[in-house]
Amino acid sequence: MSSSSPPEQLKTFLATSSARVEARIQQALCSPIIGAEKLYEAMAYAALGPGKRLRPALVYACAQVFKGIDFDLSRCDSAAAALECIHAYSLVHDDLPAMDDDELRRGRPTCHIAYNEATAILAGDALQSQAFELLLSEELPPQLQLQLLRELASAAGARGMVAGQAIDLDSVDQTLTLAQLEPMHRLKTGALICASARMGALLGGASELELQVVSRYAQAIGLAFQVQDDILDITAETAVLGKPQGADALRNKPTYVSLLGVEGARKKLAKLHNQASQALQNLPGDTLLLQQLADYIVERGH
Repeated sequence: MSSSSPPEQLKTFLATSSARVEARIQQALCSPIIGAEKLYEAMAYAALGPGKRLRPALVYACAQVFKGIDFDLSRCDSAAAALECIHAYSLVHDDLPAMDDDELRRGRPTCHIAYNEATAILAGDALQSQAFELLLSEELPPQLQLQLLRELASAAGARGMVAGQAIDLDSVDQTLTLAQLEPMHRLKTGALICASARMGALLGGASELELQVVSRYAQAIGLAFQVQDDILDITAETAVLGKPQGADALRNKPTYVSLLGVEGARKKLAKLHNQASQALQNLPGDTLLLQQLADYIVERGH
């Protein structure tokens, strides 16, 4: 694979979408309740720290496929920010001592280390609620708003991301088959990535058939993201990862690398990359950004 540095068009797009979503989150957190300033500070620490902002980027990119390059991206800001808040909350809780017990995230102390465990728990709780406040704050047609809320709630909860996290925790020191590993990651990592793409497509006015195609693309890149994470956990340095290298192996977690080996995992990654590219051929409009996002996901860390 080529260098992990994305092409200039994608770099510009990622920078623009990151700036938009960060501004929306800052706006949402700019008036803390008196006496709860530390909570708001911890929320901002988690949601506005270093990160790829991949999920917001998918919202904007998928909306543009159906609305065109001149689409008013401000219509997507609240949805993009909501997804980033859910993602940030999940990382805060993942890092807690009762779960993965990590001290480093995105190259700096995790939220419970920077503040304390109780504040981190509350910050995660509040970011989850903040996501739905953001979606409800946007003036959208009621049916569209309901669709967006349904997508996010389903992807984030016990039928999506949280279910995957529960299975992941129960799988430590267990031997899983590939048939068991894949559904876990389609929930834990893939559900929110798929929701990001679908929410962007909904904001862009996609049809039901087009939503199905977007889902196939997003499911492929969502799983690819996890496979590449598993590869990087073995092959990349801590400075590149932003978290301790080899953490999954130390916890004896089942991964694509532990089941397939590094080369086998890379073949799985290439297959998923191809599936995503094939799905894009069935979408109207300019899908170059979505293709570049897929490329970036599988090439990062190289």
